[in-house]
Amino acid sequence: MKTVLMVIAPETFRDEEYAHPKEVLESRGAKVVTASTRTGECVGKNGMVAEATVTVAESDALDYDAVVFVGGAGAKIYFDDPFAHSLARAARDEKRVLGAICIAPSILARAGLLKGWPTTAFESQREDLEAHGAIWTGDAVTVEGHVITANGPEAARDFGNALADALGI
Repeated sequence: MKTVLMVIAPETFRDEEYAHPKEVLESRGAKVVTASTRTGECVGKNGMVAEATVTVAESDALDYDAVVFVGGAGAKIYFDDPFAHSLARAARDEKRVLGAICIAPSILARAGLLKGWPTTAFESQREDLEAHGAIWTGDAVTVEGHVITANGPEAARDFGNALADALGI
């Protein structure tokens, strides 16, 4: 069974960007573990409650087949977070599937992982991504090797399917 770590903000993560990919991944046989800055209840922008069972700081990319950063305004908390950057770098270095949706691709860009890589995100992040060397596609979902980025809530199901496809499930 493939195991996926989904990283959400403790507050104002985007509900659909967490729920829809999680639903797709679980329906295709993956086990999803949720991480945040702390364990316990996390609340989405639209009121969804999710339970984080591990923290980002204690997470090891080698324990998972994929690491996925969920967007929403709260994801800014990870833009310059050393633990999030370390987790993302380890996932990419070990060729794990690495995903980010909405504003979360800026986490990967600021970790130095998207230089020269085709990338998409919520339009508000275009300048930030390009400033960190990413190649903007503007697509709903962009797959480049084992790195998958998506632009927002409308792409959440397609993002989930792209993640599952990359995991071979």
